[in-house]
Amino acid sequence: MYEVDREAEIIKYLPLVERVVQRLSIKTADYEQGDLYNIGVIGLMDALHKFDASKKVPFESYAAIRIKGAIIDEVRKHAKISRYKMAAVNQFYQARQELEQQYKREATDAEISKKLGINRSQLADIYESLHFLASVSLEDTLFAYQEEGLTLKDMISDQDAEHVEDTLVKAEQKAALVVCIKRLGEREQLVLSLYYTEELTLKEIAEILEVSVPRVSQIHGKTIAKLRGLIEEELA
Repeated sequence: MYEVDREAEIIKYLPLVERVVQRLSIKTADYEQGDLYNIGVIGLMDALHKFDASKKVPFESYAAIRIKGAIIDEVRKHAKISRYKMAAVNQFYQARQELEQQYKREATDAEISKKLGINRSQLADIYESLHFLASVSLEDTLFAYQEEGLTLKDMISDQDAEHVEDTLVKAEQKAALVVCIKRLGEREQLVLSLYYTEELTLKEIAEILEVSVPRVSQIHGKTIAKLRGLIEEELA
């Protein structure tokens, strides 16, 4: 009877696994979407086994964390953001910063492309990379600067290593994040709200904005880049 109940619970929460997989937007030659889904199911089973109702935490919230954790733990063993892509991202940040210091305003895509000597398509690829980085670890994308190529493991913070200094830094970062989000445009705030608060998939957001899915990921990546710049300015 127990096995029947457990199987029913797994089936009940399979849509949650699918949703987590869709929102991660992890693209790697080592894993297909189906592989990530199967890994997520293992995370779901682990969540069902370890869930403690006495903690007063909704199961779906707890399970989503376990599912995402299981996928990232597996993928980060093999996946890597190439040094080429990270170099392009860092060059983008540097060019944008120099342009904004020069013009005292937000740099346009055309200005950034010209300074980097790239076309719009190549700039879109950079925004795609930023979308990917933020999908895996938003905190590290917004608050960390890396010169070298990043593995997914590099982008996952140790949740067990909480120190007083870390708590104070995170409080400062959170305050800066709140202030800077308010400085974004309406559409940019909408995309962040739909993606992080409403937890909609890229496809669902694309339908709301009436644009393509790739365009949504580019808008998200561009918004993250802008938000990071505002945060750096706020914390300076």
